Order: sequence, then structure tokens, then C-alpha cells
Amino acid sequence: MKTESEIFTSHSEEDTKNFGHEFAGTLTGGNVILLFGDLGAGKTVFVRGVCEALGISGVRSPSFTLINEYESPNGLLIIHADLYRLDPDGVSATGLDEYAGDDDAVLFVEWPDRWTNPPENSVRIYFDSSSENERTIRIERGIS
Repeated sequence: MKTESEIFTSHSEEDTKNFGHEFAGTLTGGNVILLFGDLGAGKTVFVRGVCEALGISGVRSPSFTLINEYESPNGLLIIHADLYRLDPDGVSATGLDEYAGDDDAVLFVEWPDRWTNPPENSVRIYFDSSSENERTIRIERGIS
């Protein structure tokens, strides 16, 4: 399997959210999106943009709740998980594997390095802070 990469540069929180709006158009049920980046890199802002484009408002960081679920008006379920506070044993208790197998849902996972067995066909998005306001966002998709 080869990897195909796309790179986007964000100069503001609004840019990151708008990139999420664009990305939303590529989603289908069953997608698993792994979000890598430091604290404050824009992962939740990106998910908020995706959700807004799908008609979902009120998106919050799942840092303390671990998993937030949102249903779009067209019935697509968005699962937003944050694994920062968990070790691999704690992750297995969250049910991520079941969410990952749901064709009616899209799963976004922050801090996916704590998940020992994410699906191989997951889309990986890396948020790198170039400066206080600038982010380089790299999307890697596996292709056959």
C-alpha cells in the first residue's frame, strides 16, 4: 500500500476550521481519522469545522469526557475521541474498535498513539505548529 499526502497551511484558527469544512466533503460512513499534534495544535478546531459543515453545532473538546457523539441532520454519526488521559488498557475499555467498524459513523481520534490497534486504512492527519498562529496540516491516506 502506498501513501498519498496532501499539505495545507493554516494561518489562523478560522483557516483550520475552514479546512475542516472542506475535508467534510470527503467523508463517508466507516472512516477513521487519526489526529496527531501537540496540545493546542488545532485538532479540535478542525473537527469543529468538519461538524459545522455537516450541520452540527456545539462541538466541544472531549478531553474530559473522552468521547463525544454528534449526529448530523442526514443521520451520519460523528464520534470524537480524545485519548490523551488514557493508557492502552484504558483505550480498550472505550469501545473504539466497535465505533471503527460502524458504517454509519465517522470516528475522529485525538492522541491515537495510545490506541494499540487502529484500523490500517485510517486517514492520518498531522498538525505541526510552525509558529503561534501558523500550522502545517498534512493528510496521509493509504492507497492501493
